Amino acid sequence: MKKIWTLLMLLNVTSVAVGQTDYDGIMMAKKNLCIGPLYGYNSWADYWEGSLKRNNENLGIVSTNTVSIMGNYGISKTLNILFNVPYISTKASAGQMMGLSGMQDVSLWLKCEAYNKKWGSGVFSVYTIAGFSTPMQNYVKDFLPLSIGLGSTNGIIRALVDYEWDKWFATAGYTYTYRGNISLDRTAYFTTQMHYTNVVAMPNVSSLNLRCGYRHNDNIAEVFIEDIKTLGGFDITLNNMPFPSNRMDATRVGGAFKYNINWIDGLSLVGNISTTITGRNVGTSTGFGGGFFYIVDFNSKTKKS
Repeated sequence: MKKIWTLLMLLNVTSVAVGQTDYDGIMMAKKNLCIGPLYGYNSWADYWEGSLKRNNENLGIVSTNTVSIMGNYGISKTLNILFNVPYISTKASAGQMMGLSGMQDVSLWLKCEAYNKKWGSGVFSVYTIAGFSTPMQNYVKDFLPLSIGLGSTNGIIRALVDYEWDKWFATAGYTYTYRGNISLDRTAYFTTQMHYTNVVAMPNVSSLNLRCGYRHNDNIAEVFIEDIKTLGGFDITLNNMPFPSNRMDATRVGGAFKYNINWIDGLSLVGNISTTITGRNVGTSTGFGGGFFYIVDFNSKTKKS
């Protein structure tokens, strides 16, 4: 948990933005920088303890606020570099557990348009993305569902296919995330057996993403579905706190938009809303987000008459 705990925290940050991100079939032009602030909020009261859906009156409503700076720079027309720097705060509306806050995990991505060709009445494109994320500070990892992150250093690879025809598009993507071990602030812990160490082996993550909708003149409106599977881990034990290496699966649906503000050249408004429809060891999170992006053109300009 914690912005539906682990992976969903990462996913919320990336999916708030629409256009020129690591999840879409759009590239930033060469020597152009798209940058801006983003805000995201989500909350849940019910959660899945294994396959059992329940709530916990000692927690009440668990909410997460995210403020981040996200940017994308066009190295060339087929190669972009993206970054994201998030600040996270968590809160429980009931009980004695206090929320935490701080800088979470910085992420860096390289996005390459590997293939682009006209197919029928539209254009088919293939993208490969490689990413890296690591904590910006030594935050508390073993305080779920109120931890701001899981503390692992991750390597991520993603493949995207995109087909655009007229003013409509469809994008499908597969992501594999390798997660490094983490260290806890205690010398032993119990999962399904006793471990006399502070090192926790984190399960890797696999996800599928499908989005489709309207895309025209830099304006976008889309719907999406995302399915996330943890490749290992174990269920939360009865009436216990979640643990960083729990299995955390989720399927969520939502919508997003990007609107180009015509009276300020290069400025756009983005936003999204999403909800978790099925899961295992995650909260039934519903959230929304939004922000602004501004494009800075670093190309040399010729004086116009």
